[in-house]
Amino acid sequence: MNQTAELPDLVIGGLHINPPIIQGGMGVLVSSSRLAAAVSNEGALGVVAAVGAGEEAERKNLSYRDWSAQGLRKILRKARTLTDNPIAVNVMCALSNYEDLVRVAVEEHVAAIISGAGLPLKLPELVPSTETKLIPVVSSARAASIICRSWWKKYRRLPDALVVEGPSAGGHLGFSMREISGVPITLESVVSGVLDYVKTVEAEHDVRIPVIAAGGVFTGSDIARFLKLGASGVQMGTRFVCTEECDASPLYKQAYLDCAKEDIVIMESPVKLPLRVIRNAFVEKVLSGEKTPFRCNYHCLRNCVPDSSPYCIANALKNASVGLLSEGFVTCGSNAYRIDRITSVKELIAELADECREQLSAPSSVSAPA
Repeated sequence: MNQTAELPDLVIGGLHINPPIIQGGMGVLVSSSRLAAAVSNEGALGVVAAVGAGEEAERKNLSYRDWSAQGLRKILRKARTLTDNPIAVNVMCALSNYEDLVRVAVEEHVAAIISGAGLPLKLPELVPSTETKLIPVVSSARAASIICRSWWKKYRRLPDALVVEGPSAGGHLGFSMREISGVPITLESVVSGVLDYVKTVEAEHDVRIPVIAAGGVFTGSDIARFLKLGASGVQMGTRFVCTEECDASPLYKQAYLDCAKEDIVIMESPVKLPLRVIRNAFVEKVLSGEKTPFRCNYHCLRNCVPDSSPYCIANALKNASVGLLSEGFVTCGSNAYRIDRITSVKELIAELADECREQLSAPSSVSAPA
């Protein structure tokens, strides 16, 4: 009988994560203080999503920038009361107040900043200290190369790790609508390409850059598969939505439990990126070309043009997170339909870790000689 394999640490600088799981950042307020702290308490890395964090703050007479930053600070300080373990923040490059949110994360001494939805080319300029680890999200070896070459040339710094996100992820995707609808792209192929590129950077600079697989990772067996492929860990968002500690409304979670595979669709967001969501009446209106009038109070996304946008994505996500699904929609990964129950973060992570250990312990299948 095989001895159970120990799970390897995901080592990012001096940060040791075990099991090697990063919880994906999910806005608006889907992954806030409660979920992130619960994940970190189990040894994995909990992540607060910065997008929409202002909803936790009092508006008073604050500008959008100040209100949003205050909300993120409040969430991070609350998370600190719930766990002594490291917490990370996901800050989308597409946010108009990106720099402000990054600075708050640094001031609150988060363990890491995970940044995608664009190339975070100026991130090292905003984070001069190496205390906070910098983890870009990429969807290709080319994107990884652009970031590494730019960071090294301008700042003599390299990413502390890379999250490699495939096309099965939830929310905004780092691919064009044409790429999504064309020849299927597998996460394995994207991760393999980034791993090959990272090896050249590691050899050139004598560093270690962990690669973290994301997008469609659902089971412990999936985790083991990517560890065997050469990844150092995984990022998972969808699996954490239907947990007791997830910060979203019970109605948001119920949308996951009720959806079928065919209910999960990809539509174009107001910033012209593919967006994976669960079909509902609001989504049907968007897909039919109907416009939902709105007044933009924030201009929260850099590339959003409110006058020509069919709806306000910030309002849609905020409404969904509090259970107003008739006025918004639920984002999800491609495997959301496979979730059939609400569980605790502790139970979920234990299940994933046990499955992963079992698969790592199993002997590799070898084809019999012809």
